[in-house]
Amino acid sequence: MTAPARFITFEGIDGSGKSTQARRLADALREAGHEVVLTREPGGSPGAEEIRRLVLEGDPDRWSAETEILLFTAARRDHLERTILPALEAGKIVICDRFADSTRMYQGLSRGDLRALVDQLHDLMIGREPDLTLLIDLDPDTGHARAKGRQGHEERFEDFGPELQRRMRAGFLALAEEFADRFRIVDGARSEQDVARDVLTVVEPELA
Repeated sequence: MTAPARFITFEGIDGSGKSTQARRLADALREAGHEVVLTREPGGSPGAEEIRRLVLEGDPDRWSAETEILLFTAARRDHLERTILPALEAGKIVICDRFADSTRMYQGLSRGDLRALVDQLHDLMIGREPDLTLLIDLDPDTGHARAKGRQGHEERFEDFGPELQRRMRAGFLALAEEFADRFRIVDGARSEQDVARDVLTVVEPELA
């Protein structure tokens, strides 16, 4: 099946189910005959995965928000060069679990008034927005409980507590208004199957 290259991202608070929905969408599109690259941020390339360990593990106060912005931008640049752009140039669909909108929220808004700095670095070093962003919206307390229940090693941001998630949700909804041309909001407070169905309904017209 031939379809135009598309860059699709999933955003949402921790525990919203966006990673699961990104995988489900990738599987559905592959079954339909599309060439799909499923990736994530921070990460998605060898260098970016090394930075991922630095920013997602350890004490919540390990890095300042300013340092995190630099680390995430460095990881994103490597990811863009080595994974995202080559796949798009080859005509593939790229599905990414988080991208620059997460940095706008976590470091640019929720941990300080640094949104302008995030956008300046993004314009200078990245210069690319997704074609479509799916925001999986969920109650912050529910999301935080889900995220903490995973009991993994990458819990540095979950350890900031539910108040951060509340600010994040409000911020993501504001971003969806700011970038209304590419954002679509999907209700995440339903079964995994129902959310996946709605995600596919949003995405399929973009591939026509």
